[in-house]
Amino acid sequence: MSLSPGDLEAIWLTLKLAVLVTSLLLIISTPIAWWLARTQSWLKAPINAIVAMPLVLPPTVLGFYLLLFLGPDGTLGSALNSLGLSPLPFSFSGLVVASMIYSLPFVVQPIQNAFSAMGQRPLEVAATLRASPWDRFIHVALPLAKPGYLSAAVLGFAHTVGEFGVILMIGGNIEGETRVLSVQIYDHVEALEYGQAHLLSLLMVAFAFCVLALLYSLQKRTKRTPHFGPY
Repeated sequence: MSLSPGDLEAIWLTLKLAVLVTSLLLIISTPIAWWLARTQSWLKAPINAIVAMPLVLPPTVLGFYLLLFLGPDGTLGSALNSLGLSPLPFSFSGLVVASMIYSLPFVVQPIQNAFSAMGQRPLEVAATLRASPWDRFIHVALPLAKPGYLSAAVLGFAHTVGEFGVILMIGGNIEGETRVLSVQIYDHVEALEYGQAHLLSLLMVAFAFCVLALLYSLQKRTKRTPHFGPY
């Protein structure tokens, strides 16, 4: 039993999606996590709740509302149509947008926790040395938050690879365009091709084990690394 051309294409599309989504999320999540870690605003609780909603919403519910929002008659879909752009559902671009929303808490929360754990003292010390706010963020906060970024990257990548419900609702099942690994496994099962489904599923199991082992290793290393501040 070996991987078919369709399997290889699905694996490549999944990796491409996961790398792109993780990279974009690390950029977008940084200001969100920084604000959530430092603000005392009453908006912190509702923003935290919005960020964490994909953790508790069924993927089909999230996918359904994204389909309505991104579709030709939706708010964003109508705006894209007026600009002469194609609708996002049933396209790779739509998968990217949906995956970013679905994986957002898995990237924001580890970075937010890392920013919170560093405390105020390192930044205060840098301020006494006349470091600008930008310098304090780049040269103090980001290096201290490195373990959080590593965990966020691992979780974001793994979660994107394992998506199914949101992917199927937004992307459908278009070969070479939206048929990622999880959908390919579903297709094999529907066609009673259990051998191929077993092979791809074993790859996913091995991938999940490696991701968890890496994550626990990073957490163990983080506990051994001393940091400043009261936390």
